[in-house]
Amino acid sequence: MNRKTSMTLTQENASHFAQLALKCVSKELPNKPDHVINDSADVKSVRAMHPAFYGCFDWHSSVHGHWMLVRLLRLFPDMPDASKIRGALDANLTAANIAVEVEYLKQPNRQSFERTYGWAWLLKLAEELHEWKDEDGRRWSTNLQPLAEALAKNFVSFLPKQTYPIRTGVHPNTAFGLAFALDYARAMGDCKLAALVEERSRNYFAGDANYPAGWEPGGEDFFSPAMMEADLMRRVLKPAAFARWFHRFLPELGHGRPKVLMVPATVSDRTDPKLVHLDGLNLSRAWCMRGVAAALPANDPVRKLLSRAANAHAQDALQHVASGDYAGEHWLASFAIYMLATPQP
Repeated sequence: MNRKTSMTLTQENASHFAQLALKCVSKELPNKPDHVINDSADVKSVRAMHPAFYGCFDWHSSVHGHWMLVRLLRLFPDMPDASKIRGALDANLTAANIAVEVEYLKQPNRQSFERTYGWAWLLKLAEELHEWKDEDGRRWSTNLQPLAEALAKNFVSFLPKQTYPIRTGVHPNTAFGLAFALDYARAMGDCKLAALVEERSRNYFAGDANYPAGWEPGGEDFFSPAMMEADLMRRVLKPAAFARWFHRFLPELGHGRPKVLMVPATVSDRTDPKLVHLDGLNLSRAWCMRGVAAALPANDPVRKLLSRAANAHAQDALQHVASGDYAGEHWLASFAIYMLATPQP
């Protein structure tokens, strides 16, 4: 995608993104499994352990690769890749495959498997399928639901025990997990999960003020801890309360400070699997900034500032989603599609 078209998702560039996911959702190796070996019987291939989500280098990337394919097929049902997408989803999202994924979670030493990043993306995939009025989509949704319900229960079991939030810029980030869990709970009418997520969000973050966002970014971040927290809280708080909270949280933002938060991060090597995370940071900052800006009052000057910064981050990162290297290509397209699906204020 070039700068001229980078902010518009058309059928043509949707097809381009879909091809990146189609290349990897059935590509088992190389792979980086999050797997505790309990005994010799646990030494298995990735596909044997995870017959639904064995591709794309790791479990969570496979999950959000599937989410992206569903989202693109919903938006562009007649895209040239539609039959290939349906074939890939049909092969992986079978009831039998999902049953193996659920059984894996029940085994010893699995309680922290993909917590909470992979959990969150699985719930986002379940939410996407649930809201899609399509015959295949309804079948895949039904197949996936036992795994979604198992991970929703994991959230309900884990969150009361998590005394402190994790504020990292990578996978365990608590605010990201809570945001997607809340979206799922509201879409599915899961009042217990929704109430718990809202309570935990307030407990963790409602008192935050003068957040040290000038310390960002970390060298391998794909999330902004500051903006991800704000993106969660705009879901949890009423608009007026959120605006008050946000201006306490980042009180200098109206003056463009901290500057490092408002300019895209520099990526020095897109073949390095950790350094290329920063392209993801630019995409996730963009979706958070869009969401936060839309939640602020129309006359709030920070709204325009965030919108400009979001566009700068998006335009920078979208040029590099298809870098030609698997280190970034196996996951960045999902971030790009989620960002482009976030409405501009």
